[in-house]
Amino acid sequence: MHCGYVERSDSMAIYWTSRARAGESRCGRLQSLVLPHSLPACMRLLDRYLLRELLIPFGYCLMGFLIFWISSDVMGEVDTFQRARLKPLDVAYYYVIKTPEWLVFPIVPAAWLLALLYALVHHARHNELVAMRAAGVSIWRLALPYLFLGAFLSIGLLALNELWVPRSQEEIETVLRRYEPKQKEKASKRWVTKLGFTNLRDHRTWYIEAYDRQTTTLWRPIVTWILATGTRCEISAERAVRTNDAWMFIKVSELVYPAVPGAVPLPEQRDVRLMTEFTETPEQIESEVKISEMKNNLRAIRKAQLSVAEILNYKRLHPESSADMDMLDTKLHGRLAAPWTCVVIVLIALPFGAITGRRNVFAGVSSSIVICFIYFVLLQIALAVGSRGFVYPWLAAWFPNIFFAAGGSYLTWKFR
Repeated sequence: MHCGYVERSDSMAIYWTSRARAGESRCGRLQSLVLPHSLPACMRLLDRYLLRELLIPFGYCLMGFLIFWISSDVMGEVDTFQRARLKPLDVAYYYVIKTPEWLVFPIVPAAWLLALLYALVHHARHNELVAMRAAGVSIWRLALPYLFLGAFLSIGLLALNELWVPRSQEEIETVLRRYEPKQKEKASKRWVTKLGFTNLRDHRTWYIEAYDRQTTTLWRPIVTWILATGTRCEISAERAVRTNDAWMFIKVSELVYPAVPGAVPLPEQRDVRLMTEFTETPEQIESEVKISEMKNNLRAIRKAQLSVAEILNYKRLHPESSADMDMLDTKLHGRLAAPWTCVVIVLIALPFGAITGRRNVFAGVSSSIVICFIYFVLLQIALAVGSRGFVYPWLAAWFPNIFFAAGGSYLTWKFR
């Protein structure tokens, strides 16, 4: 089967070369006949061929990396599964939840790079790239289907990174605690006690005796804020519930402190008070709870899987600049930059695959390993520098992609 695959590639290379030498390549012939409306059909044929020759090794590489990663993790987590008394179906569900995090990085980028290098090396070894370029197809036009597929993968990984991965850790803990007493587990996850935070943007301070994460009910909340006139207001209630995008306080006690030294506060009692001016949402409170739990542990913040929405909700309550905010900003841009590695990989693979293809396949494999290692080291250094505030967070997160994209584009432009 392999021999037939090589013969088919050789025959295609001979076909394209003969047409190019005769000045009658498939695209050139159509152009000479002045039929521009038929040219896209010719290019679609070439695009389908390039994608077919890429998707097959990409599928093999993806499955190989998945099998390797999951089997390695199983060997390391056997004791954990035994202590949790998980059954085979539980273990399978555990990896269904955990695998998407690996897909974002490093499995899909590594498999994509290896498959691209393999496909380009294969085309170059059988002179197909030379034949296509001799037929008038530029290297950038050849890269168009690869760039399109890389962008498609990047968008998919971006959605996966935002919608699935941030919730995977909680689901994993649920699976590991599946056979523990459920009442204790539910109570510990549902309630947050003695929650306090300050909305620096709107100058409001909240203290909540107990917060029900399931119903988003606030028990015995106290909110204080200062008006533009300098008057300080304080509202306390038995509970507060979210209704019609506003907080409704029940059994309310209000105190108003006039901006006059020695003034006596004016108390007021109400059964219900709807505070439409309070902009804090349950999502913002949830992000406050999640990030505050690891605020004093920088290592936990670095390892945490926070979604872009959670980070932005936290930043709306804390717009000030601080060391923690530098780390969160770096993580925010890092989550946005990571999926676009698939597009950058296309720019890296083009010159490396075409050059190493003149040697052998193993040169392409070794190139992919070296490129992955350099990218990973540069990424970790950049994120560490950005998290400590030495450079702008956006620059630290996007620098590896910018560096490799610029380097790959330059080498592709220099490639003849």
